[in-house]
Amino acid sequence: MLFLADFSPIKPDFGLLFWSTLFFLIFWLLVGKVAFKGIANGLKERAKSIQESLDEAKKARVEMQNLVSENEQLLAQAREERAQILREAKEAKDQIIAEARERAKSEGQLLINNAKEAIENLKNEAMVDVKNKAGLLALEVAERVLRKELSNDDAQVNYVQTLLKEIK
Repeated sequence: MLFLADFSPIKPDFGLLFWSTLFFLIFWLLVGKVAFKGIANGLKERAKSIQESLDEAKKARVEMQNLVSENEQLLAQAREERAQILREAKEAKDQIIAEARERAKSEGQLLINNAKEAIENLKNEAMVDVKNKAGLLALEVAERVLRKELSNDDAQVNYVQTLLKEIK
């Protein structure tokens, strides 16, 4: 214990300084060989895994950008196809309406022509019927007039002679 009473940390003696330095260097070499190698390897592996993660993240970002651009292209293509389908549907609708109008117009014109023809036929039939009735009426009137005028024999003979003269 006497040794400890004589110890002063402010003023170490040479032996203590030598042995402390020697033990420190041995400890440093042992720790450097055993512990620092493991720590250094662990740090290298960690740096490697971080770099791999960064590379994978970069690849994922590039793939996401490609997917986004592909999605935008697909959306644009889908919009274009939808617009094309709508245009085709509108054209088909307009064509169907035009055909229906044309068919209705031609059928209407046909009905009008048939109606005019039927009216003309009925008109001609009515005219023939009126002429026939007028002729019959004229004949009846003429017959009655002739009967009345030709009621005596002298009048009949004079009328027949007049008719013969006209015929010649």
